[in-house]
Amino acid sequence: MPAGWRRLARAEARLAGEAAAVAGVDEAGRGPLAGPVVAAAVVLDRDVRWDGVADSKLLEPDERGEIFARVLSRARAFGWSVLGARAIDRLNIRGASLEAMRRAVGRLRVRPDLVLIDGIDTVPGLELRQQAVIDGDAHLLSIAAASIVAKVVRDRIMERLDRVWPAYGFARHKGYGTPEHLERLGALGPCKLHRFSFAPVRVQELPLFGPAPVPEVAVEV
Repeated sequence: MPAGWRRLARAEARLAGEAAAVAGVDEAGRGPLAGPVVAAAVVLDRDVRWDGVADSKLLEPDERGEIFARVLSRARAFGWSVLGARAIDRLNIRGASLEAMRRAVGRLRVRPDLVLIDGIDTVPGLELRQQAVIDGDAHLLSIAAASIVAKVVRDRIMERLDRVWPAYGFARHKGYGTPEHLERLGALGPCKLHRFSFAPVRVQELPLFGPAPVPEVAVEV
């Protein structure tokens, strides 16, 4: 069962100390074979009850959707950024995730005194006090809220893109390497939504442009 929001809020208060405005930052979409990576930044109002806020991975889709709407209507500030498959291929997924986080924080209408980032990396080029927190989405309220925003935004993007490339089933698996997706990828080859730098995509043939280039290294599939 997810930790209660009050426990997450207390843990965040202990970490943030005197910081008046705390931004939580998280991303969704590091692991999929297709689609964008989405980062979100959220500054919560501490005077509001945040019932239900928890790590997005522990919530059902309808729960995430309800909390997403509540965050957008009641948070002090929020922002998100979307980097697509070509940016991921160019920057690598770690670099693209960090760049999306930097842009998301830059879109906040409130300048945070502290930025709490899920994971092990702080964000290059972010001229604000920041701290990386491993499993922050499971332990700190603002990061949990950001994880929900990022997840909902990305899922909705993938559901819309499913209308463009319906044969792959993106609305169901959201681009992750499920058996269904791998079967469709093998049968159809990758589309423009796929991340060509990811190994299971890299070994496929592009249906319109011939074989995809394969590096001269062992490829794990």
